[in-house]
Amino acid sequence: MTKFTDLNLDKKVLQAIADAGYEEPTPIQAGAIPPALEGKDVLGIAQTGTGKTASFTLPLITLLGRGRARARMPRSLVLCPTRELAAQVAENFDAYTKYSKLTKALLIGGVSFKEQDQLIDRGVDVLIATPGRLLDHFERGKLLLTGVQIMVVDEADRMLDMGFIPDIERIFGLTPFTRQTLFFSATMAPEIERITNTFLSAPAKIEVARAATTSENITQSVVMFKASRKDREGTEKRKLLRALIDKEGDACTNAIIFCNRKSDVDICAKSLKKYGYNASPIHGDLDQSKRMETLDGFRNGTVKFLCASDVAARGLDIPNVSHVINFDVPGHAEDYVHRIGRTGRAGRKGTALMICVPRDEKNLADIEALVEQEVPRTENPLPQKQKTNKTDAVGAPEKSDAPKPETKEKSEAGPNKKRGRGGRGRKDHDAGPPQIGMGDHMPSFIALSFADRLNPKGENDPNPAFVSDET
Repeated sequence: MTKFTDLNLDKKVLQAIADAGYEEPTPIQAGAIPPALEGKDVLGIAQTGTGKTASFTLPLITLLGRGRARARMPRSLVLCPTRELAAQVAENFDAYTKYSKLTKALLIGGVSFKEQDQLIDRGVDVLIATPGRLLDHFERGKLLLTGVQIMVVDEADRMLDMGFIPDIERIFGLTPFTRQTLFFSATMAPEIERITNTFLSAPAKIEVARAATTSENITQSVVMFKASRKDREGTEKRKLLRALIDKEGDACTNAIIFCNRKSDVDICAKSLKKYGYNASPIHGDLDQSKRMETLDGFRNGTVKFLCASDVAARGLDIPNVSHVINFDVPGHAEDYVHRIGRTGRAGRKGTALMICVPRDEKNLADIEALVEQEVPRTENPLPQKQKTNKTDAVGAPEKSDAPKPETKEKSEAGPNKKRGRGGRGRKDHDAGPPQIGMGDHMPSFIALSFADRLNPKGENDPNPAFVSDET
């Protein structure tokens, strides 16, 4: 069995690893660290939750152990798709450099440019950034990438989903051709393969699991749900969510609840709070400080249910998540793998639940085709209304075949009795004397000829008082 001490890491790094309580590397770490330490390019493909962050952080610290950073010229660059993932990489860097003197800067949105500029001006060994904020600093003339010796691209497939591939290609062009590149992804889309063929030189490829597989430690299930009425779907779906949580009982110590839309994230969190569940939302529209505060609360247990968009699906290392609930079936099958990968981490058991409405059945089929297994169906925990001879499947009254009782054709009301609204189906107009006009009785003026109407006295007027529109 391989141990960290067998991987030729720096002694100070090994001491920090021991303090963190780790002894044996994960398969992706055991496969990626040795070629990275040899200075080779690395292409790492592994499912989420397998320890990819340490696969590049540990050799990065060891390789940068010697040397000195220069102002505005970082020695290494780590690119991450989201602020949260970048912040997590920074936390890992802090943990593993506790006995080293390496410096870092975190460049993400939602933080003051001035504070970040001050860090860059002092010189940093490791620059951890999202592509957008990194290019902002470069275009402002505050940053040079010509001193980058090692470049890391983390969660490359998420970069593709978020439209960062053009930015990544541009950043590659700003770094030296002689740099070492460490490239990590959970899946290998054709666009990503094209980039690796272009910018990586004879990389050591480490693939510890088939692309887009789910962990065997995760128990998966899906509830097939159809609302009683279309306009009640949201309400009934949230009721089902609460029933699923209650059904899990004490086994559900905490959960991440994923929604496809940011607006649904807020609605879902608000609904759970209303019914006494300790829930908070997290999505891209929140301020960075609020997002970090919510994540910290979920990590330390002050927040039990984290309602999230896919901004929280990739790479976040929260090891003790007992449940992941897909309130919505993700639109991209790969996102399902990343979502449920938030549970069952580091050898622990996890549970993944999902609610599927009829319009999402195609997306569910795509997921099952990707992971090459059927997601087990489970029963709806809500009590179901029994179908009777008085109601149909959705609770609406059925039409009866019994003859309707005869009704009186004529009203007993007098001629002055007002009719009901619209008078539909009423026979009140049959009561009283017959109405005159355009019925059996025809007004006499209608029988007059056209000439008689022009000259009602019957006089032979050569100049009748009639003027044509054409004159």
